[in-house]
Amino acid sequence: MMAFEQIPKKDWYSILEADPSASVSDLKQKYQKLILMYHPDKQSADVPAGTVEECIQKFIEVDQAWKILGNEETKKEYDLQRHEDDLRNMGPVDARVYLEEMSWNEDDRSFSLSCRCGGKYSVPKDEAEEVTLISCDMCSLVIELLHYR
Repeated sequence: MMAFEQIPKKDWYSILEADPSASVSDLKQKYQKLILMYHPDKQSADVPAGTVEECIQKFIEVDQAWKILGNEETKKEYDLQRHEDDLRNMGPVDARVYLEEMSWNEDDRSFSLSCRCGGKYSVPKDEAEEVTLISCDMCSLVIELLHYR
């Protein structure tokens, strides 16, 4: 189970005030700036209790965001999940295809399948076990990738 699945879906990039294309070093800088800003020890004593509680909540969220986006493996899982969520929002799945039905391309080490529009569905070998939805590179059709268990 992925670390971020246990927590209600949040946009961890927006919590860090970062773009999804930001590098890990940029994410770290944003994290460090925000964690200092919202750290409970940095809040002045004359701030209303509600504001202190909001800062503590923000501090916790920033820390959670960094735990996911600061780790290469969990960041990759989170990014894949975001991509799949985007694909799901595009519309219904056009077809269900087993990985073994796709063609292997040794040159770019990926699996591919022709789409009815003339485009193709493609997934790199290292992502084939993790990805469940693949979009066509030329149209809006999406296929669901199945695996024999």
